[in-house]
Amino acid sequence: MGKLFGTDGIRGVANVEPMTAETALQVGRAVAHLFKRASHRAKIVIGKDTRISGYMLEEAMVAGVCSMGGDAYLLGPLPTPGIAMMTQSQRADAGIVISASHNPFQDNGIKIFAGNGFKLPDEREHELEELMAGQQLQRLLPAPQDLGKAYRVDDAEGRYIVFLKSTFPKELSLEGMNIVLDCAHGATYKVAPHVFWELGAEVHSININPDGYNINHNCGALHTAMLADAVIKGNAALGLAFDGDGDRLIAVDEQGTRITGDQIVALCACSLQKERKLKNSTVVTTVMSNSGLSMAFKELGIKHVRSNVGDRYVLEDMLAHGAILGGEDSGHIIFLEHHTTGDGIISGLQLLAAMLKEGKPLSELAALVPINPQVLLNVDVKSTPDLSTLPEVQTLIDSIEHELGNSGRVLVRYSGTQQLCRVMVEAPTKDMTEGYCKRIADVVQKYLG
Repeated sequence: MGKLFGTDGIRGVANVEPMTAETALQVGRAVAHLFKRASHRAKIVIGKDTRISGYMLEEAMVAGVCSMGGDAYLLGPLPTPGIAMMTQSQRADAGIVISASHNPFQDNGIKIFAGNGFKLPDEREHELEELMAGQQLQRLLPAPQDLGKAYRVDDAEGRYIVFLKSTFPKELSLEGMNIVLDCAHGATYKVAPHVFWELGAEVHSININPDGYNINHNCGALHTAMLADAVIKGNAALGLAFDGDGDRLIAVDEQGTRITGDQIVALCACSLQKERKLKNSTVVTTVMSNSGLSMAFKELGIKHVRSNVGDRYVLEDMLAHGAILGGEDSGHIIFLEHHTTGDGIISGLQLLAAMLKEGKPLSELAALVPINPQVLLNVDVKSTPDLSTLPEVQTLIDSIEHELGNSGRVLVRYSGTQQLCRVMVEAPTKDMTEGYCKRIADVVQKYLG
């Protein structure tokens, strides 16, 4: 068995290695064994998004947990951050999420939270891989009288809704605010509309009819055209788009313009800094974040830390620098005073809070954050060799970096969750950015496509 865990758990095409029922069974067994305690059998919370393959993987996961003497607590479809919250609330030993986040329906994945609601560090995932790679789990199976049980948790949605509402400032209200929610036919489809409606907003929800196959399809955080149309037609104050598992947020302002994760982080950071609530005046984003952020933060006296790509690495740097706010341009945003992981609904609530405090429309607030022209192209690749071993690719990257000098930057990296090479370029003009990015993407496609 090769390396299973990438930057965000295990991910792949459902019913194809490694995303098979057999793998899910082994993960369930490994987690139940690794997190068991002498005083009681392991208590493992399991939740999922709305993909058709979730049924297969959930049943196999439960079998794995119970066959290793653990007890499984089933939440059903619930956003990833909701599963993290319930893991803490249930005082479980671990939580398992069955989801491929923003990927299309045919993919699925497995993410694991420790009992404290934080994602597992690399070392812990390595322990799970080692357990699954050998025959050790088979030898550790308990006697029939020590098998575990499975329970369904019926009030998980309600408990998560109460938790989410508690993160919104008590002195503020959404009364009279017209908003549009795009739930991507994913895990937020029940929870999100309730949260914003109960806080007083007039809510129009789209893409809330999952059928197992339509998750993320031309909707949600990756595809905001439908949301923009709904915002303009409905004369809404803004639109909020979540991804399939609800840990990302991308917004649309009242004019239908897309507001990225970088911009949301910046707006919330500015608001917190004005209130002197931004701990250590520090914000963490990734190397993929737009350089315009650094300019905005410098003017506000905010220290800007750049981490490796992946919300777990953002979190690591947040903890290391004592920051309470960090995120990715893709919309993974962590408000550490409210939750242990990125939560799209919490991000939406904090963005709305910042708008209410400033008393300005989202388009006006977003204009305060300079965003330099940036293009990101994804290239399908068959293999992922070190790019420095491909002379023509590396020579072109070096040449473009030399041409740009200090006026832009180039970042080429492989995706940690899909078989893709991501090519990102920032340059002084849109035409230059698009041209440079396409040149690099074409060469990558030539050698790796």
